Amino acid sequence: MSEKVKFGARALVYPMPSFLVGADVGSRPNFMAVAWGGIASSRPPMLSVALQHHRYTYKGIKAAGTFSVNIPSQDMVAQTDYCGIVSGSKANKAETCGFKIFYGTLKNAPMIEQCPLNLECKVVHVLGLGSHALIIGEIIEIYVSQDCLTDGKPDVAKIKPFIYVEGLSAQYLAFGKVLAPAFEVGRKLKPT
Repeated sequence: MSEKVKFGARALVYPMPSFLVGADVGSRPNFMAVAWGGIASSRPPMLSVALQHHRYTYKGIKAAGTFSVNIPSQDMVAQTDYCGIVSGSKANKAETCGFKIFYGTLKNAPMIEQCPLNLECKVVHVLGLGSHALIIGEIIEIYVSQDCLTDGKPDVAKIKPFIYVEGLSAQYLAFGKVLAPAFEVGRKLKPT
């Protein structure tokens, strides 16, 4: 076993998702890349995203009380990165990236048609946590591209999401190989 090295208190978790969080800001849809987020509850279904208070997209989320989480596929890495390095206050990111926008049940949470998975969310809590606001959204509806389904269910191999990692060098990585079946491999450790 390797010796542990202390790195101090910091925000470091592997892996981090690659989300494109959307909100209407003023009269146009805007999207930002977000790596700090995940599922927060199953009943009702909720997720969380952490955004810095000064972010342009955050203004739209606060004003509308809604947002979207769009899961880009691996062929959208450049657009995702662009949405993380350019502010919507300075550019129309949806136009630059060629995003086709659609709206769902809530009517005011813009979603990206090219993303294989879209989650439409209503804000239920905003927690100020120092540098970031933790936004908890109830998932109102999920949209999955039909060609990303197998036997009527979302298929991660067809969705092709990717992850973000920081550390030695900030990178986007594709998912790797299957290691073991979930809820099964651990049974080997149960005493008989």
